[in-house]
Amino acid sequence: MRARKLAWPLALAASLALPASLAAPAAAQSPAAPAAGCDPTQTEPVYRGKVPSPEKVLGFELGERPVTAAESDEYLETVAAKSERVVSGTLATSAQGRPLKYAIAGRPALMSKAGLAKVRRQAGLLRDPRTPDALAEWIAKRGVPILWVSGNVHGNEPSGTDAALKVLRGLGDREDCAARAILDNALVVVLPVQNPDGREAGTRQNAYGFDMNRDWFARTQPETDGKLAMLREYPPALYIDAHEMGGTSYFFPPNADPIYHETPEQAIGWINDLYGASMASEFTRRGIDFFNRDVYDLFYQGYGDSVPTSGFHAAGMTFEKGNDSPYPEKVQEQYLTQWVTLSAAAGDRHRVLTEWRQMTVDAYEQGKAGKLEPNQIYNPPNEVVRPVPDRKVRHYFLRADDPAEREEVRTVVRRLQRMGVRVEKLVRPLTVPDFKPYGRSEAETTLPSGTYWVSMAQGQKHWIQAMLNEDSYTPFPYFYDVTAWSLPLLANVSGGSSGAVLRPQAIPVRTLPAPRPGHDGRTPKVGVLQLSATSSSARESAGWLRHRFDRDWKLPFTPLTPADVAAGELAGIEVLVTPDGPASSAYDALGDAGRTALQEWTRDGGRYIGWQGGTQLAARLGLTTATLSEPTSDIPGSLFRVKVDEDSPLSEDVGGTVWNFNAYDLVMRASNGVAVSYPDADSPDWFVSGFERGASELGGTAAVVDQPVGEGRSVLFAAEPNFRAFTDGTAELLYNAILGPDPEKEAAPRASATAKAAERAAALPSYESPIRVSVKAGDAAGAASVLRSAGAEWAESRSADVVHYVVDNPRGLPTDHHPFARRLPSLIEKAGITPVAVTLP
Repeated sequence: MRARKLAWPLALAASLALPASLAAPAAAQSPAAPAAGCDPTQTEPVYRGKVPSPEKVLGFELGERPVTAAESDEYLETVAAKSERVVSGTLATSAQGRPLKYAIAGRPALMSKAGLAKVRRQAGLLRDPRTPDALAEWIAKRGVPILWVSGNVHGNEPSGTDAALKVLRGLGDREDCAARAILDNALVVVLPVQNPDGREAGTRQNAYGFDMNRDWFARTQPETDGKLAMLREYPPALYIDAHEMGGTSYFFPPNADPIYHETPEQAIGWINDLYGASMASEFTRRGIDFFNRDVYDLFYQGYGDSVPTSGFHAAGMTFEKGNDSPYPEKVQEQYLTQWVTLSAAAGDRHRVLTEWRQMTVDAYEQGKAGKLEPNQIYNPPNEVVRPVPDRKVRHYFLRADDPAEREEVRTVVRRLQRMGVRVEKLVRPLTVPDFKPYGRSEAETTLPSGTYWVSMAQGQKHWIQAMLNEDSYTPFPYFYDVTAWSLPLLANVSGGSSGAVLRPQAIPVRTLPAPRPGHDGRTPKVGVLQLSATSSSARESAGWLRHRFDRDWKLPFTPLTPADVAAGELAGIEVLVTPDGPASSAYDALGDAGRTALQEWTRDGGRYIGWQGGTQLAARLGLTTATLSEPTSDIPGSLFRVKVDEDSPLSEDVGGTVWNFNAYDLVMRASNGVAVSYPDADSPDWFVSGFERGASELGGTAAVVDQPVGEGRSVLFAAEPNFRAFTDGTAELLYNAILGPDPEKEAAPRASATAKAAERAAALPSYESPIRVSVKAGDAAGAASVLRSAGAEWAESRSADVVHYVVDNPRGLPTDHHPFARRLPSLIEKAGITPVAVTLP
């Protein structure tokens, strides 16, 4: 370990120098080295018989069929009750009240409260850059890394759970050298079921329609929030996240490009060269089909692999087994990857702990110097299309001088604190010579006292940059998920960064409490119209809204379907909220009776609020003059600064600008009633966080329109204002649309204008969760050939020198379960095409 100098008080150094609880005799503390020649998978398991087999407890062996969530809990608790090597607990309760059970396995000496506390304390010291090198090296020689195994974050991907229970049984009862090697050299946390509600329902999402493998940084769901709280208590050096996908093959890392730039190199080395290599060797030896460096990236900071990596310096890894295989095979291969990876970590325990510590030290030094990690390519011949700017960033500041932003800025601060980030508050005004507000140019600025200050000179520097960035600097134009997630932008919080050497006068901020849920003012009778029961986009968008209503705003509502509307159940509803979903099929499902009922309800004084598919439906019904068109740009999930009409009732506590999330959303144009609009693309207000190509087409178009409809009103968003329930800034617009007053009355729209809007809306394609491929015009023939070979059907459009393919996905399948989406990037590469963008559902 390289030497470094930190000017910390002598008292602190003394307090960290081998406390008595850590300085027990080495013979009693040092883990045993793995036995020479002990093969992790070829060694015959030897059971002590203390833990009953799954067949004795459940009536069948693991792998015969998927266990239920309750059966998983039962067997986990049985192992914990019968084995002195295992303890258990509950880290969260799901939305429907089911427990998320975990088990911790290790050698018996560590399973007491004191033993577990010692492991946590040692992990905390290794994660603290102030810890003296000698003490860190002492812990690395004698301590154990914390290794996590988790499964079933997607409820319809069950095999990882059964495999994790097999691992737990082995750790709890085996006495052979392979099991001993793990037990003596690691502490293993097993979380078999991350999504019990989804497992019981057989759905990918949880009860609120959230894909919880996208919720990690925002932690909106209780299942995710409890898991991250537990991860802080037992910080991982390894996090396994077991999934399933379509087909019969198996994926494990190395990952595909892009990789987020603030991903520590040591962790990538573990993922690729320690664990990836070990699994490849085992699968090759057994003749099992597998692949890597394809499809699954490590970019978006909301996954179960990327967040453990950047937030905890773990080797966060996604494992995917093809779900077309027989269930026993799926469980066995999931078990193999879990056991082999745990064995590799235990076998290289000292390296893991030493490098885990070094990542914290490196992060601190980088933050102190203001150095951002560069973008890199890990899978040639890919090339970096956008480098990280060569600008120092030593500090982030979040302004707290606008009362309207008070709760939002406190929410951002609390999210940082709960991931171990130190946040302080200025007690004196601070003049910053190079302050760069989000999306603006640098200028000397005096920040007032009370401003929150986050120094980058912390062990959590990577996480700070991931959460407070102005831009994600997407290095490679392939998108498995969204490309923008900056917490201040999502919350519409004012702030910015500086690279100057500053010494602010500031005090630490205690962890802030969670905001109190609820809403202000009178509660209208609200209905939520879900456009489809089977569409994935409808289930998710309506679920995110239900969560916002139930958990954040405490706003009662009546769920409605198109059939309900047709049956006259709009009576008494004052505000109808229509989230995303398939507008065309909903229009048909309404029938003449439903369409007439909706039109008359609105014209008689109802307030119709919709977005995406809900907006398209409103246009088809003649409830707006806004015209909608398919985008000709590539925007896979980015944040745009947009202008808010401050005379609109939607602007209350929002202000003159907000950050709008756009993911290939419809382009909306209107000549009146524009409440929120995109600035002109050549104006100083134009700024995009995330990837975009051709986004200037949005310049001057409408993001939200608020128009009269007879005695009623339609408030229509082009994009989702409540994306994954973490776009808090635009959710405030939605809040005002539901609970705020009506605007001043405008002239009624002309029938010809609404007819034109309806005609254009009816002509829009109705693909569900489409695949999108954009290529240069010269590659169009090759791209069409690739799509044809995959059996795709698509709509094609051209803009300038780019050809866009919107590929039908009739069942709305996600990439990992789609019959050909996973193969498209490699097929395009093999065809010699450098794409403008590839976006998978």
